[in-house]
Amino acid sequence: MDKETQALFKEILTRRLNELFSEAEKTVAGMTDTEETFPDPTDRATLESDRNFILRIRDRERKLIMKIREAMQRMEDGTFGLCEVCGDDIGIDRLMARPVTTLCIECKRRQEANERARGL
Repeated sequence: MDKETQALFKEILTRRLNELFSEAEKTVAGMTDTEETFPDPTDRATLESDRNFILRIRDRERKLIMKIREAMQRMEDGTFGLCEVCGDDIGIDRLMARPVTTLCIECKRRQEANERARGL
């Protein structure tokens, strides 16, 4: 991968990382700044359900942050854009769709087929 393309992906990943951190900060601020008291148990249950949903989303985002950091480390190592299974180049279209990917499309298809065959 040439330096210009790699710089593009670094910018994409950095922007996404900043967006995720911003959302996390908003969530923390929203959950710590409020002193809500609800006399109605149903309202309280709705609030708790909403918070649990948001926390599940943030946990998924936390995992994505780790993947972004790993992708940036692969850039430093010179292995970004290479399939970790077969060693071939991962297509630019695939990287544009999912810049944190570590598998080329063929290896990913095989992995998903194996998972379906095992019922995962």
